[in-house]
Amino acid sequence: MTVTLKGMTWSHPRGYDPMIACSRIWRERTGVELVWDKRSLQDFESYPVEELARAYDLIVIDHPHVGQITSEGCLHPLDAPNWAEASQALARRSVGPSFASYTWEGRQWALPIDAATQVQAFRPDLLSTAPGRLEEIFDLAREGRVLVPLRNPHAIMCFFTLSANLGTPCAQSPDRFVDEDAGVRVYDLLQQLLTLIPRESLDMDPIEASEAMARADSRIASIPLTYGYVSYARDGFRERRLDFAPVPSAGSEGGIGGTLGGTGIAVSARSANIDAAMEFAYWLAGEEAQKGPYAAAGGQPAHAAAWEDDTVNRDVCDFYRKTRTALETSYLRPRYNGYMLFQVQASDCLAHALAQGQGARDTVRALNALYRAAQAA
Repeated sequence: MTVTLKGMTWSHPRGYDPMIACSRIWRERTGVELVWDKRSLQDFESYPVEELARAYDLIVIDHPHVGQITSEGCLHPLDAPNWAEASQALARRSVGPSFASYTWEGRQWALPIDAATQVQAFRPDLLSTAPGRLEEIFDLAREGRVLVPLRNPHAIMCFFTLSANLGTPCAQSPDRFVDEDAGVRVYDLLQQLLTLIPRESLDMDPIEASEAMARADSRIASIPLTYGYVSYARDGFRERRLDFAPVPSAGSEGGIGGTLGGTGIAVSARSANIDAAMEFAYWLAGEEAQKGPYAAAGGQPAHAAAWEDDTVNRDVCDFYRKTRTALETSYLRPRYNGYMLFQVQASDCLAHALAQGQGARDTVRALNALYRAAQAA
């Protein structure tokens, strides 16, 4: 009897195309059929995983959901003894904290298949090199050449990144989101930036900002805080190619502290074919698939073998080598049960305050209050 697995991923060539390509190979190799659905990026960030687990065997998730998912019991842990060797190999060879981001309460709830963090994107035909300092970004912004995507949740992602870059990372204790003085410093930087860039940045996500910058007639030369999308590093993907580098430094430690993104593949606890789903998940996350068909189909792998591979890098103008440091020094968001509500509320609070020019200290206090409330819920 043919085994058919249903999967859910996100609606972008980077999220969908590699799943189709890898599933085709897996069917030829094992006879297992995989059928994939996709949902919008906005749904991907907010749709309840518990509901997806009722309908799908395999689910692509992002790591901040892990605490909530664990409490709901809707995913099957992936660290069974017979998978210990493969799990340890992935832990050693996943870039940055990608593997660790799906480890919660001593169990592994997903395997990283896509690695991303906040970096800067720039037009190599308009800038000879990526700006290394935030002050350089302000100068470009005064010329009307900068965008920063700030639509929920990206305002708070930028706050996370700047805080970590300045050496004062957020959410280091359960009772305080950020030190008040440190938070004021970050807010002031974001407020200064917003006064210099187009107001439509408040309604943009990284894809929309990248699309705007990649047009042939665009004057936008830099998106200093955004998630890297390897698709735009390919010649011919859009009218103009984008290049990528670590975020410009606001402090003294260089381009560190980009907020970790990416995705992992999880197995539903309600699947009738858990063993078959786990076999595919481990193959998909492993070296063979990641540096082969997954990368070739437009995916953005999480396995270091792909990030180091000459062929993979040649196809995307060294995107992986240029941003590897950013992944290895990225900031890992909180993952406790209740964090996702805080992320939505905090990003709305911050974006509204920036748009209205509200006071820095009052805004930071509001963020701290939201954080404490989410911890207590």
